[in-house]
Amino acid sequence: MDEIPISTQFGLLAVLLVVSGFFAMAETAMMAVNRHRLRHAASQGGKGAQVAVALLGRIDKLISMILLCNTLINAAAAMLTGHIALAVFGHEKWALEAGTLFVTFCLLVFSEITPKVVGATYPDWLAPRIGHVLAFMLRVAHPVTWFVNLFVVALLKLFRLQPKSGHDTNRMSPEELRAMVLESGHFIPAPHRHILVNLFDLEHVTVADIMTPRGEIEGIDLEDAAEDIRSRLATSFHSRLPVYEGEPGNIVGMLQVRRLIGGALEGEIDLAALREQLSEPYFIPASTPIYAQLQFFRDNRQRTGLVVDEYGELLGLVTLEDIIEEIVGKFTTGMPGGPSSIAWLDDGSALVDGSQNLREVNRALGLTLPTDGPKTLNGLIVEHLQDIPEVGVGLRIGDVGMEIVQTQDRRVKIVRIKRPYAADG
Repeated sequence: MDEIPISTQFGLLAVLLVVSGFFAMAETAMMAVNRHRLRHAASQGGKGAQVAVALLGRIDKLISMILLCNTLINAAAAMLTGHIALAVFGHEKWALEAGTLFVTFCLLVFSEITPKVVGATYPDWLAPRIGHVLAFMLRVAHPVTWFVNLFVVALLKLFRLQPKSGHDTNRMSPEELRAMVLESGHFIPAPHRHILVNLFDLEHVTVADIMTPRGEIEGIDLEDAAEDIRSRLATSFHSRLPVYEGEPGNIVGMLQVRRLIGGALEGEIDLAALREQLSEPYFIPASTPIYAQLQFFRDNRQRTGLVVDEYGELLGLVTLEDIIEEIVGKFTTGMPGGPSSIAWLDDGSALVDGSQNLREVNRALGLTLPTDGPKTLNGLIVEHLQDIPEVGVGLRIGDVGMEIVQTQDRRVKIVRIKRPYAADG
């Protein structure tokens, strides 16, 4: 070593530092790369991505090779720095200490911190491009890494840390996928992102959460006068109507309105003919998840179902359109006379019908009113107060302030919701 010029030794030291930095950068990039994006690139025919995916499939051997090369290079750099220090400063007592400090500084700056920051910043760009070099080095160093891994495997077994065969560390839970979708604002348009998030929530939403409550179901009472039935058929905006006898809970069948609409317009209604047109009602338990109900609608070729509780009492009505709207959002078109859209007014409040579904109120106003109990705003207020409130009564549920504006028929008709500070902006 003494016969090698100092300039050459400095050049060799610089090369060792650069090579050490390469392996440090490669290790960080391979560990930080987005595996899903890399697999997609590999499936599209990217050669570098395919090599990188193969390397990550042998992660123990890859890490062993990188650490082996890095350790040998760092040791060689330290040894070379000692020779340079002795050649420059002679056999002074502080020469080796100075050389140690110098090589430590160089290794930290040029071979560890800077390369690893680069690798962590651009892993998706680097991994496919350095894959071929790492694959070649892995083949060259295979005998040594095999020997070293014998001891590694023995230690892992000793401490019972042996990884399970076939264990996929990249498998993601539904919650993790949901979080990934929410954070993908730059890649997925907001409407598409909302649909995907709604799909993740389907397992936690039941038909009781989205049904039309019993009190708001439009139906036909066979005990009504023929004139009233004819008027109801002629003015209905629904294709199917439940038919009951006496009271809404006594459902006798479902009627397709178009079968009798002609007679209704001509002023002729035959109750016997109406009964003959009725189909069997389709009942749904209130606790049925809407994803399962969507499949049931498809399998049973149904579009409308009557929601009942555990005692068979009618709670409401749900349609295929209700489930679709829960996934894709409310349709921009609605039937005439339907409820107006929920939105904040200029004074920081919102007027909401008490019959509105709490999920719709939360979604429209960005609130977090509890939905694990009553399903409507009226039900939530009555449960909270344990009484039918009077006009002008104020209350607070969580961080949401409310004021009763109108009551009707022992229920809350209109509520003024005050915008919480968290919803501002």
